[in-house]
Amino acid sequence: MDISKETIIPSDYIWPENEQPGITTVHDPGFRVPVIDLENQDEERLVKLIAEASSEIGLFQVINHGIPSDLVEKLQRVGKEFFELPQHEKEKYSKLPGSVEGYGTTLQKEDEAKQGLKKGWSSHIFHKIWPPSAVDLTFWPKTPSSYREVNEEYSKYLKIVGDKLFKYLSLSLGLEEHELKKGVGGDDIEYLAKINYYPPCPRPDLAFGVPAHTDMSAMTLLVPNDVPGLQISKDDRWYNVDYVPNAIIIHIGDQIEIMSNGKYKAVLHRTTVSKERTRISWPVFLSPPSEHIVGPFSKLATNENPAIYKSKKFCDYAYCKLNKIPQ
Repeated sequence: MDISKETIIPSDYIWPENEQPGITTVHDPGFRVPVIDLENQDEERLVKLIAEASSEIGLFQVINHGIPSDLVEKLQRVGKEFFELPQHEKEKYSKLPGSVEGYGTTLQKEDEAKQGLKKGWSSHIFHKIWPPSAVDLTFWPKTPSSYREVNEEYSKYLKIVGDKLFKYLSLSLGLEEHELKKGVGGDDIEYLAKINYYPPCPRPDLAFGVPAHTDMSAMTLLVPNDVPGLQISKDDRWYNVDYVPNAIIIHIGDQIEIMSNGKYKAVLHRTTVSKERTRISWPVFLSPPSEHIVGPFSKLATNENPAIYKSKKFCDYAYCKLNKIPQ
């Protein structure tokens, strides 16, 4: 179904009252997500700020990250143009059975839909952008024609930002600067890009673009458009994340929570929608290769602070999470 044409919200998009954003959102002007300047010359201070944000909230925004603003504008333009294509054009890139990559309108499994679980007011496309060996251009839109060139250019800059963040996060955990990246998979870390498209919704107080979840990645780097919608949970309350122009939003994901042995928390977050405006976001999930084993660092799991997570292959972790099997 193309929900962008809907003027009345169907029942399978209406969430239970105790979850609805119109009721559960806390409007606190004093709540602020940390905004960290990556050009800060005081590395010790930079590492401290990242440590505080990662342990207290699991999310922060970075500015002066080195990605040219005109490139981000191009990324946003070609993504928007793809989602404005006729539905049959977008469906040429539909996901194949068992594949993460491709275009879709729901993240639900069929059995979840049958159980009456609610849907998100959104559509999306996934495709890997790094490393080159993992890229399958079958899932990259050919329209607009500049889509590939822009995304390839963006991936080169984003990888530099990702490497910087792995370094600072590693140092902030008391590890050597290379250890965290190596633990996630080194140069084989996969960058899975997604575009979330949230069209105007007739009842944004009742619906979500994406319901509450943590990312199974190690870390997620997200660029939004200027329509607010991201919310995070802190102390069992839901807060809005302010839009900061030219910032990248950094989510701590499940794998860094595991590797840090719980010192850093994967951020529980969700997305709301707007009645008048279309929200679009461009997250990139930095995850281990499928067969890579992830577990707590031995330096962070001691007799005094024993390991609270199991070590397992990333593919096994993902299977358990997607099928709601205890880890």
